[in-house]
Amino acid sequence: MALWRDGAFVADDWAFPRDDEAVASGGKAAIGKRRFLAEREALLGRGGALGLVLDSDENLAGLEGDLPRFALVVLRFPKFSDGRGYSLARRLRDVHGYAGELRAAGEVLRDQLGFLRRAGFDSLEISDTRTVEALRQGAIVAVGRHYQPASPRRAEPRPPGPGWRRTSPR
Repeated sequence: MALWRDGAFVADDWAFPRDDEAVASGGKAAIGKRRFLAEREALLGRGGALGLVLDSDENLAGLEGDLPRFALVVLRFPKFSDGRGYSLARRLRDVHGYAGELRAAGEVLRDQLGFLRRAGFDSLEISDTRTVEALRQGAIVAVGRHYQPASPRRAEPRPPGPGWRRTSPR
């Protein structure tokens, strides 16, 4: 999959060890919720950055106090029509104040990119080849006016006039 961060495709510097693999003592490693809860103390004491991977059917229960410890949270989108990741992203940013990197991974389509940014995602791990190609060609057109406010990390000025319009930063 291609990783899009800060307006460009970049190499992924995170390791994603399987549940049956050892987690290296240093470096960046992202693991699933079940494994984190089972090995919490060892993982927190290992040194190196720690990331969390959540599937669309998982929630934040049991993780609330540990969220600031994660440098990365990856929310998997198994299908483009599964919107649960959007809600989870907004809860992470707006309710829990998560300030680390928030990544959408999987079935991410070009017409969703603006909405993903507004929900608080910083990076995208994209499996759809058409979306990857559109990003490479600069063919993604962003919508500039919205009714719903974005995550607080995406400050939007209110233009004069009706209070329900918001303007995306350029």
